[in-house]
Amino acid sequence: MVIYQNISLKPYNTFGLEAKAAQFVECTTVEEVQVLCITFNLGQREILVLGGGSNILLTKDFDGMVVKMNLKGIERVNETEEHIYLKANSGENWHEFVLYCVEKGYGGIENLSLIPGCIGAAPMQNIGAYGVEVKDVIEEVQAVEISTGIITSFNNAECKFGYRESIFKNEAKGKYIITSVTYKLSKKPQLNISYGAIKDVLQEKGIDTPSLKDISDAVIAIRSSKLPDPKVLGNSGSFFKNPEIDSSIYAQLKNSYPAIPGYPTSSKQVKVPAGWLIEQCGWKGKHVGNTGAHKDQALVLVNYGNATGNEIFGLALEIQKSVKDKFGIHIIPEVNII
Repeated sequence: MVIYQNISLKPYNTFGLEAKAAQFVECTTVEEVQVLCITFNLGQREILVLGGGSNILLTKDFDGMVVKMNLKGIERVNETEEHIYLKANSGENWHEFVLYCVEKGYGGIENLSLIPGCIGAAPMQNIGAYGVEVKDVIEEVQAVEISTGIITSFNNAECKFGYRESIFKNEAKGKYIITSVTYKLSKKPQLNISYGAIKDVLQEKGIDTPSLKDISDAVIAIRSSKLPDPKVLGNSGSFFKNPEIDSSIYAQLKNSYPAIPGYPTSSKQVKVPAGWLIEQCGWKGKHVGNTGAHKDQALVLVNYGNATGNEIFGLALEIQKSVKDKFGIHIIPEVNII
């Protein structure tokens, strides 16, 4: 384990933004994480834990220590007639893990295909797509407590999952480094094709009784058609969360904007697609200097090659304001702004 000084973070964030880290270290084992926490007294220092770098916006150089998690490995820890329990280490690529499970016939995360990032970020963000959230299949999260180096386990309830939320983004933020996640997957999966886009792709392919791979392939096709590849065009996927608003407010907006989509999340709340709101404000495909909202999906902010983090952040603030002014809805970034 080597501590590097003054390292460029451009290769380590999917926006492709230039920023320097005062110190940089890569961990490949849990023991290295523990030693790092204790030896370097990380609890008293400014640190940034990186996985795939797909959910951050770097607006400045980082004066502390960047810890790149590169713990690999997938292990079967339990199995019943109905389920299999797989423990995946935090540095495993999320999409590759999904494909691994699909190939093995383990169901539950096929709708989450092609989401960028690593295993360690999945519970932190409670990633979700096409009617599925990762909280539905997480059995346990293991993490190292930064102040002590002690390994701690969190069961599903203790993770306090919410919409793109978890304990790791709130009261436990900055206190733990996630090292592995155990998933409870189904050997007799019930497929979720509730989203119309998935149904449309399956229908186009003439598939009446889809397999796990069919669902995964459909999601990959949908995401590929709407979302730019970060290797080609810098981005972090969806920049904003879909806001949840009071159902009475949604009814008022429906009168003014009959086409506004909404998905009830409870008897009193409706989720409105942030991408639709942003598009209605005229941002889709609009360039602002070296950045802009993508031409196929307004929810995705992009780096056209020479953008700075502050440029992208400035664009995000403008978009927030325009949505608030037009609809009275405050949209919140899903991306972590550093």
